[in-house]
Amino acid sequence: MNYKRIFVIVMDSVGIGYDPISKSFNDEGANTLKHIAEQENGLFIPNLNKLGIGDLEDIKGTTKVDHHHSFAMKLFEASNGKDTMTGHWEMMGIKTSNPFLTFTETGFPKELIDELEKETGHKVIGNKAASGTEILKELGEEQMRDNSLIVYTSSDSVLQIAAHEEVTGLNELYRCCEIARKICMKPEWNVGRVIARPYLGNMPETFKRTPNRHDYAVKPPYDTVMNILKDHYYEVSCVGKINDIFFGSGVTKTVKTISNSDGMQKTMNIIGNDKFNGLCFVNLVDFDSEFGHRRDVMGYKKALETFDQELGKLINLLDDSDLLMVTADHGNDPTWHGTDHTREYVPLLIYSKSINNGCHLETRNSFADIGATILNNFRLCKPKYLIGDVIKEVNE
Repeated sequence: MNYKRIFVIVMDSVGIGYDPISKSFNDEGANTLKHIAEQENGLFIPNLNKLGIGDLEDIKGTTKVDHHHSFAMKLFEASNGKDTMTGHWEMMGIKTSNPFLTFTETGFPKELIDELEKETGHKVIGNKAASGTEILKELGEEQMRDNSLIVYTSSDSVLQIAAHEEVTGLNELYRCCEIARKICMKPEWNVGRVIARPYLGNMPETFKRTPNRHDYAVKPPYDTVMNILKDHYYEVSCVGKINDIFFGSGVTKTVKTISNSDGMQKTMNIIGNDKFNGLCFVNLVDFDSEFGHRRDVMGYKKALETFDQELGKLINLLDDSDLLMVTADHGNDPTWHGTDHTREYVPLLIYSKSINNGCHLETRNSFADIGATILNNFRLCKPKYLIGDVIKEVNE
C-alpha cells in the first residue's frame, strides 16, 4: 500500500557497528549501541526491541523477536565521510565523494582567521579542536572580557563560534557566523558547516550553551528527495536541525527543538494534525552533542531508554496510513578514543500497523534507500542524479 504520511526519526549518532571502510577512519572496532550496553549492564529498550533492533547486533538487554509489523536492517554509508551533513544528505539521495575539509589537528589556517577578524571586527581566540563545554570553561571569561570570538572545531568539517548571548548578543554572533560562512565557501577551505554557539553564565562553573544554536550549512549541490516532494505539493515538515543541515532547501515548515524529548513531543503534535500529508523529518541531536562527544556512557544509555519510552507513545498515535522510519546518520561510540564521530553502519527500523510481513532484511548499500523508498511511496520518479534503491518490501 501507499502511505499518506512518512515519519523519519534520526537518532543522531546511534551507530550499530563498524563497517568495511571504518579502518580508514581509524574506527575499526567501534560500535555505539553494543558498547554502551556492555558497559552499563544492558539497555532497556523494549520498543526498539519490538521493532527488531535485536536482529542487527548482539546488544545486551535485547533479544531477537518476531516483528511482523516492522522491517529491520543495517545501512552502509556510500559517501566518504562520517559527519552529520553527509549522512543526512545521503538519506535524501546525495552521495558525497569528496569529503569536506577538516582542521582537527592544526586548527584553521592563519589566513582564514585573519580574514575572519578583519571582516567581523572581533579578535579570535581558541582556534583548535575542543569540546564545546570545556572550551567555555577555558576561554569563556576571556571572551566576555574582550568581546572576542571563541573559534573551535572537531573531527567534522565545522567551524564553531561561541560568544556570550548577553555580552556579544545573538544578532552579532549570527552576523559573524554569516561572515564566516562566506569565507569558508572558498575551495581551499571548503568547510561544511559554521555553527553559532551562544552561551550564558558569569563564571566557568555556570557557563552553559543555550538553545539558540544556529547552523549555517552548505546548500546541497542539487535538489534532493525533499525538493521533489515539495515541488509536488507534499509537506516537508522538519523537526530539530534538519532545516539547517539542508540550508532550508526543500523544507515547507521547520520546528526548532531544545532537547530530544521536546523533539519527540513536537513530532507527536504533527502526528495529531489530520491535515498533514507528506514527510516529517526529525533529528534528535542530544545523543550526539550531549553524550557521544562528551563520552558520557551513562548519559547516552539514559537518553536511549528515555527515547524508547517516548517512541512507544509515538507509535500508539500512528494509524494504518502512517509509515515510521527510525535510523541514524553516523556513529559516536562514547567508549571510543577521542571525542569524535565513529564510522559505523546505522540501523533502519521501518514500522507500520499495516505491515504484516515484517522481518530482518539484508544490509542495504546506501542511506539513500530511505529517500528512494519515500519517493516510490508517493509515486514520484527518482532523477538519475540521486542515488538509492527502493526497499520494495515496504510497499508490497
